[in-house]
Amino acid sequence: AAGIDEVLFMPDYFAIGHKAVDGLHLDLPVSYLDLRLRGDQQDSTDAARRMAELGVGCIVTLGGDGTNRAVAKTCGDVPLVPISTGTNNVFPYMMEGTVAGLAAGVVAHGMVPLEQVTRRTKRLDILREGELIDIALVDVVVYDDMFIASRAIWDVSKMRAIVLSRAEPSNIGLSSVGGNLYCTELDRHHGVYLQLGSGKIQVTAPIAPGLIDRVGITGYRRLAVGDTVEVTHKPSLLALDGEREVEVRADMQVSIRLSDRGPLVVDVAKALHEAAQHNFFMHGPSRLASNRTCLLLDARICLAPCIEFMEHELQPEGEQHGN
Repeated sequence: AAGIDEVLFMPDYFAIGHKAVDGLHLDLPVSYLDLRLRGDQQDSTDAARRMAELGVGCIVTLGGDGTNRAVAKTCGDVPLVPISTGTNNVFPYMMEGTVAGLAAGVVAHGMVPLEQVTRRTKRLDILREGELIDIALVDVVVYDDMFIASRAIWDVSKMRAIVLSRAEPSNIGLSSVGGNLYCTELDRHHGVYLQLGSGKIQVTAPIAPGLIDRVGITGYRRLAVGDTVEVTHKPSLLALDGEREVEVRADMQVSIRLSDRGPLVVDVAKALHEAAQHNFFMHGPSRLASNRTCLLLDARICLAPCIEFMEHELQPEGEQHGN
């Protein structure tokens, strides 16, 4: 429907791609990446790298913050349509799949300028001895533990610090702590650092689905792009977007930097709106009547020569013959 040439799937153990096209009669080729699967997040990282190398126009992700973090490591400037399939996510969003796919097709087709329908997101860079070793898209938690086996983090009492690229009261998870503290969403150039402990400030926030907790704050500051936060609690673990990933030993110098080089994310509504303004979804003679952009007047009327042509064709028969 969007005029793209090919759909490329990442293979997986659940055969999501195969099940999606099973029984469909498609006019475009569907291919699957030739990947050696490991059964972990590295599969998503490898698939995104390969897709970027092949020059795909858009990547649709199904998953949560962790899945999108894995993809963001290697997708480069390929725009993402991140569809949330979990319950505790900030980066991806809930949307109807057909609409999401149509928007992805519009972007991949090149019908609309990327700068008009995408936004560059922030990310958090993990630096060890000054070298980039990992990233997070939403939050980094300094966690008082040294066991990675249990990846998820739930115990607020073991959290020593949180660095956020996003802080929104409407989110669920640690992003809501910063959002409830600041009362407003952070703009595209700022993040926030929270130092946790038995402080005078107590913030109530939805840490997880069904879990509302009170978080003690001993200090906080807003971060600008390029600012870094040193990890001073050692030994510890860094949880990236909710999962324990990086060990910090006592002899390590580790810091967290706010960056504006996160992945490009498609604004689905804007992409479809721009495509409609350029008559991308119209077919037949009316689409050829004019290449002028559809003008929105008073947010109610769409007026362009192509629409006028259609209205003329639909006039009552008596009026067309002057009766």
